[in-house]
Amino acid sequence: MTTPHPTPEAPQVAVRGEARLDVDPEIARIAVTIGARGTDRAATLTDLTRRNTHTLDLIKSYGEAIEKLETGAFSITPEPSRHGRGERVRAYQGTVHLTVELTDFTALGELTTRLADLDLTRVDGPWWTLRPDSPAHAEARRTAVGEAVQRARAYAEALGTTLTALLELSDTELAPPAPLGGVGMRMAAFAAESPDAPPPLDLEPQRQTVTAEVTARFTMDPPQL
Repeated sequence: MTTPHPTPEAPQVAVRGEARLDVDPEIARIAVTIGARGTDRAATLTDLTRRNTHTLDLIKSYGEAIEKLETGAFSITPEPSRHGRGERVRAYQGTVHLTVELTDFTALGELTTRLADLDLTRVDGPWWTLRPDSPAHAEARRTAVGEAVQRARAYAEALGTTLTALLELSDTELAPPAPLGGVGMRMAAFAAESPDAPPPLDLEPQRQTVTAEVTARFTMDPPQL
């Protein structure tokens, strides 16, 4: 639709409305890397399978606190001997990568600590984020529209007149804010030093920034200048 050109009888005002909200995260994501190493390929694969099953069972035991559990890359890699010729293999290294998303941040610290206490298991994260359909996005858009209307009305009042109609309203692309996930925490776990379970980590959720920007064009009654 073509926006009509302004005229003295139908002057226009164009404004921009912005919103920037800081809200609590809704999801925490961690990455888990399970490892196994041995001189025999079959034994290494069996050990990796056992550890993967144990890890999955541990994660699933948290029930509804788990939003999503996905298995990523799997690999079993031969490590060639440092000395001698030929295709001699001194060991095999196996890994499985898991991605876990949680909505219960109370369970997050305990699960993260228990995972990090497993043999040859690495934990990365957490990365905090919002759901794509989070109400925070709609709230930011409403706030941006409200600011645009308020700003246009203020201009009209400064001219001693009032707004009459909305001609156009559109989203404006903003430069993305700082990464929502923030700095991730990394932990590498090897053989447990104690049979006692470690105390759970105290993890503070990182507030998320939601932005919205709109441009709006209004007509107004001709001012008496």
